[in-house]
Amino acid sequence: MIRLFIPHDLSAGAELALDPGQSRYLAAVMRQAVGDELLLFNGRDGEWRAQVSAIAKRAVAVRAVSLERPQTAGPDLDLIVALVKRARVETVVEKAAELGARRVRLAITERTNADKARLDRLFAIATEASEQTGRLDVPQVLAPVKLDRLIADWEPGRRLMFCDEAGDAMPVLQALKVEVPGPWAILIGPEGGFDPEEAERLR
Repeated sequence: MIRLFIPHDLSAGAELALDPGQSRYLAAVMRQAVGDELLLFNGRDGEWRAQVSAIAKRAVAVRAVSLERPQTAGPDLDLIVALVKRARVETVVEKAAELGARRVRLAITERTNADKARLDRLFAIATEASEQTGRLDVPQVLAPVKLDRLIADWEPGRRLMFCDEAGDAMPVLQALKVEVPGPWAILIGPEGGFDPEEAERLR
């Protein structure tokens, strides 16, 4: 069944206007008709069964019918990735959404080979991956920040695992044998690896 992420509040009987892209997708691509069913979620109100209630030339409206799954929260996990080439960043965001990361944070390191990203496109990729995998929310995709700033503003209590290509760290499974409560973050470096000073500061 088609699943769509929408920003609107969801409740029984709510009539909702889809945006132009979603309207075109339902009417022209998927050829849905009035009365056809779909699933809606917004990251707050759970997953709702809905019906197409109206189709106009450039707009589709749907009506929320019944709650299918109550809202649940996945793990509080940030994936922090140093900016790499556009196609690779897009793949990372897609897989992060599929695997349940709550946020994707983009970092600029000494060896980063890019300094900007199209957040609107990355959020669209995360949204589509979330729609397809059945999760009840869409991960945030945050604007790039310099690694020094990210470390300086680090959230108290959030554990950090950084993936260091030097190969001299404790194996992941061994490090995770000790259960540590609270949120986590995983940091992936650029293609050229972390600068030695960055790695030392992270340690």
